[in-house]
Amino acid sequence: MSFEPKQKVELDAPRDDPITLDYLAKCDGTHADYPTYVAIKGTVFDVSGNKAYGPEGSYKLFAGKDASRALAQSSLKEEDCSPEWEDLSDEHKKVLNDWFTFFSKRYNIKGKVVRANSA
Repeated sequence: MSFEPKQKVELDAPRDDPITLDYLAKCDGTHADYPTYVAIKGTVFDVSGNKAYGPEGSYKLFAGKDASRALAQSSLKEEDCSPEWEDLSDEHKKVLNDWFTFFSKRYNIKGKVVRANSA
């Protein structure tokens, strides 16, 4: 996987705003008033400009979720879109880290997912 974008992307400084799961769920590309977000390992990326994550896009199932497990497993199954990835094989963790690097070179980081039960 090549990590460098074909054209240089000017990214904003990464933010670490707390983003709730409820808010993230609204950022699924179907609400005009919300951006489109995909989270990887709890880090939230703004993919609004990429139609692939929109309602008709081939990656729409990742939008509004932490899709770590699905990305690590190269899966497009809805049931694999979950934030749990720690139990995966080292090979899958490497794939996930590659995806994280890929996203971090193309999309602005908007914050971190906060679990409802975390203090």
